[in-house]
Amino acid sequence: MKRLPLGVLFFLGCAHAPSAPAPSTETPPTSPKTLPAREGEGHLGALRQLTFGGENAEAYWAFSGEALTFQARLEGQQCDRIYWLDAKTGATRPISSGEGVTTCAYALPGDDEVIYASTHESGAACPPKPDMRQGYVWPLYEGYDIYKARADGSNRRPLTRAPGYDAEATVCPKDGSIVFTSVRDGDLELYRMDADGGNVKRLTFTPGYDGGAFFNRDCTKIVWRASRPAPGKELEDYQALLAQGLVRPTKLELYVADADGSNPTQITYLNVASFAPAWHPTRERILFSTNYPNPRGREFDIWAVNVDGSGLERITTAPGFDGFPLFSPDGKQLAFSSNRETAPGRQDTNVFIAEWRDDAPATPAEPQPADRVMEDVRFLAAPEQGGRGVDTPGIEQTARYLEQRFTALGLVPAGDNGTFRQRFSVTTEVKAGAGTALELGALRAKDEAFLPLGFSADGDVSGDVVLAGYGVRAKELGVDDYAGLSVKGKIVVVRRFVPDQPAFASSEAQRRYGDLRHKAWVAKEAGARALIVVDWPAGVAAGAHGTPTEARLPPLRPEGAQDAGLPVVILKREGFEPVLQQLEKKKKVRGRVAVRLDKIQKDAWNLVGRLPAASPEARAGSGVVVVGAHYDHLGTGGRGSLAPDSHEPHLGADDNASGVAGLLEAARLLAAKRERLQRDVYFTAFSGEELGVLGSTAWTRSPPAGLAMKDVVGMINLDMVGRLRGNHLAVLGVESGQEWRDVIAPACALARVQCDGSGDGYGPSDHTPFYAAGVPVLHFFTGAHGDYHKPSDSASRINAAGLAQVGLIVSEVAAEVSARPARLTYRNVPAPAPAGDMRSFNASLGTVPDYAPPEGTRGVLLAGVRPGGAAEQGGMKRGDVLIRLGTHDVGSVEDLMYALNASKPGETVTALVLREGQEVKLSVTFQESQRR
Repeated sequence: MKRLPLGVLFFLGCAHAPSAPAPSTETPPTSPKTLPAREGEGHLGALRQLTFGGENAEAYWAFSGEALTFQARLEGQQCDRIYWLDAKTGATRPISSGEGVTTCAYALPGDDEVIYASTHESGAACPPKPDMRQGYVWPLYEGYDIYKARADGSNRRPLTRAPGYDAEATVCPKDGSIVFTSVRDGDLELYRMDADGGNVKRLTFTPGYDGGAFFNRDCTKIVWRASRPAPGKELEDYQALLAQGLVRPTKLELYVADADGSNPTQITYLNVASFAPAWHPTRERILFSTNYPNPRGREFDIWAVNVDGSGLERITTAPGFDGFPLFSPDGKQLAFSSNRETAPGRQDTNVFIAEWRDDAPATPAEPQPADRVMEDVRFLAAPEQGGRGVDTPGIEQTARYLEQRFTALGLVPAGDNGTFRQRFSVTTEVKAGAGTALELGALRAKDEAFLPLGFSADGDVSGDVVLAGYGVRAKELGVDDYAGLSVKGKIVVVRRFVPDQPAFASSEAQRRYGDLRHKAWVAKEAGARALIVVDWPAGVAAGAHGTPTEARLPPLRPEGAQDAGLPVVILKREGFEPVLQQLEKKKKVRGRVAVRLDKIQKDAWNLVGRLPAASPEARAGSGVVVVGAHYDHLGTGGRGSLAPDSHEPHLGADDNASGVAGLLEAARLLAAKRERLQRDVYFTAFSGEELGVLGSTAWTRSPPAGLAMKDVVGMINLDMVGRLRGNHLAVLGVESGQEWRDVIAPACALARVQCDGSGDGYGPSDHTPFYAAGVPVLHFFTGAHGDYHKPSDSASRINAAGLAQVGLIVSEVAAEVSARPARLTYRNVPAPAPAGDMRSFNASLGTVPDYAPPEGTRGVLLAGVRPGGAAEQGGMKRGDVLIRLGTHDVGSVEDLMYALNASKPGETVTALVLREGQEVKLSVTFQESQRR
């Protein structure tokens, strides 16, 4: 390998022509040479050298496992040529003609044909070398196209004809489709095409170099190397070189994605040259070449990393260059290129094959941030934690784990009585109490035949019974089951679910109008005093052929902080038919619904640890910074689950084991830079978030000992930060503090993550109670996905490398807020303007409900009102309790939501609020709801 001056990076990559070797005075061996692996190369067994002299690299296995294609520049040759290499004997035979420069050969399934890139149609001579006065640059010869040929090199024909560079092609082992790099759209991007060159599709879309891609074994994913120049001078320099047909690949990271380019995920943040990635044949693991840990060094070795960015491990240790690792089809051998065994005075690169020892003891690098965060995620999201519901043993196991982690990180207990725990109460169980009963005419329902619902009000109601169809009122669908009925003061019976009609074909209509609590609200609005629900489809006789199987009664469990305002029970079909016949014939039926719910409360815990500022003098009276994430989840499902029929643990790896792991990593990093801290930082793992931000609300109502809310200068919330894709991180709430953008930008630049900042301080997570209390907030978020609130949200789907970078960003943001002499400036942000020319059918009030109102609150306690919203313009204030909106009584947050859905933008109504114990009437004009 040509020795480069210190400070100049040597990079060998697909489509790069290696430097010519020094003249040889020895006769090279003609048969493979066996030699031992070096110390520290435990994964490499018997090692054989197959080539001797010259530059031999990028040896890619044929599908038979008996030969490889490779490129070489031998004595007297001016350009790289493509050859076959016998894996046993080392014998070679040419594939390319020797015209032009060639690179990146790969066999097609069956080994009867090969593909490679060549410039021969632009001229038989070698293209000119790039001008290295611009630094180390790599040429992108415009004449490169991808060609297919028979295995002997004959019948060569082009697969690409687009102007500019097309090269770096590799093949899917299943269907022969090809992934390659092209500049056809103005940037170096990845594309995929069929084996015949047709059906070309672009896979990547981010400015920067994307290349050297490989498929995994079943072709469901790809891995590749990429540069991501930062906007500004870096990007301008990159684009200027690209216009000259050059690229400077000194900083390359590895990415994986689905085979169609979706879900691109950066898996290394080594800030060096990492390239030539290839998949482990049976594991979610990548082998690659890199000069880590020295970005300016000339020592390249083969390393391995898991596809989530954890498990970084060094594979080779020989001095010089080791690279281009690729497993044989059976996974038993590893081919690679190396300078090892090169004679003194020469710079040869040769092809080696080693037996692969998968079970060899790992020789990992120093513990990496990705490993640390994954250790925490795996514990928190393990099935043994049972989904961390507030009523599961797993929540206590998790709390104990976090106490241990806080202690190990050097945090000072800041909870109750000198512990890490801050207590608050949650309702974890609801039972039907003594006196709960149901009577319908002659039917006296047995305990097992009916069940009160968790949002039922207590009460004992007797009266006439009225059948009201499915209990639906949907003007936009032309349905009103209460039309012509007099139900005021009566007991209403409705059918469960929705009718089998075209109007209810959409899943949205089925969810909205089949929702049991919505049926209860409609009944209460119509004047009913109690509601009975039965799964009995309309027009179907009992036991008739084709009658849908009766659905199980829903479980009795807590359903929000406030009840529906009337007793609600659900009844089994058995014994109901005579009552139904009477009701359908409009005969008088008397009934009684008595409900008493015994609510069982238990203690829940926030875990609060304090990282002290550099000195007591520095932090005295200067305020504190809060960093938070919630550690609770859904247990085995329930109302919040998006897999309602599943009763498996909802693991919550992203939601929100990832946030807690990021919080712990931020605490570790921040503890190492305590000298920067001029304010204490409070790290809090909240509980009860999934039940309505209960833990964070409790924190703001009763801050840890010695604190008041006026002391909190900023709050940083991590919720669902485990799926960083495309290296883009959403930072919400930046408009809540005037200085946030200036604080965030350098932190994201340090982490080499693109941060997209926007939004006010409201949202369905733990930052909202802080913002409502007047604190500037940030919410870090890596985006929604199909596993949200399902058992499939597992640790195996976490991007550990990205999560570790989020932890780094949070530590930097917290350090900067702590160190700033002045406090952040709180901004009460107006609601955003409507986006686009879209008709909206629902009304917006601009209120921010308190989801954990004090026990016994009837109505909606306002945690805040949005500036410029209908509520603020109408005179509503934080602390008001909204009890009526137009014609709708409002007893709960759910009632408010239903009332808004039933209202129209532009409509003016009278709102009734309780303010300091007095009723206040306000006129409000609904605005158009915002779709986000």
